[in-house]
Amino acid sequence: MMRRHASRAGCAVASIARLLRAIVLVGIGVGIAGCGHSPPTRYVTLNATPAQAPLSTAAMAPVQLSAVHIPAVLDRPEVVTHVAPNRLAVDDNDRWGAPLAQMMRSTLAQDLLSRLPPGAFVFPDAPAPAGTRTLVVTVLDCNASAGGTLTLQVAWTLLAGQPARTMLSQQAALSAPVEGHDAAAQAAALSRVLGELADRIAASIAVR
Repeated sequence: MMRRHASRAGCAVASIARLLRAIVLVGIGVGIAGCGHSPPTRYVTLNATPAQAPLSTAAMAPVQLSAVHIPAVLDRPEVVTHVAPNRLAVDDNDRWGAPLAQMMRSTLAQDLLSRLPPGAFVFPDAPAPAGTRTLVVTVLDCNASAGGTLTLQVAWTLLAGQPARTMLSQQAALSAPVEGHDAAAQAAALSRVLGELADRIAASIAVR
């Protein structure tokens, strides 16, 4: 009788062990399958849009782009798309290659450099000569719609003197088609809009 009980107990232990091994193997298989099908993260960046020729050749006091401020909703690593009123789509797999505000400032600086006379533009964070005016850009809204249009509402202010006083303050609403359905197309549209913004800024400060 004791042998039969021992045999049954041994069989039960062996069955439990086999069941546990099967569960572990299934879990490992599911984990591997999940990792194998995870979509890759895509990183996008902005590019400068060179001007055909400087918009102004007249000598002017130098200008330094000190800051580009963006709304908090855009200040994130992921690329954001407006899919409907009061609703955003955020794709974890589409990300900016660097903080968006920094990339916009760098791209706009390159755009302005090609649109202003030689020596008239001072890059952000670079040592500025005496008499340099300060340019501050504030993005009020940047809306990439699911319908294929990117719209930028932006204001810029030109400051001069010590203490600084406002020499110029303007706003504009700019747009460009998004020629594609991915984050790279959205980044390309934003790059073109920044080039148009540089045209507007350069034309406005050239007469000051």
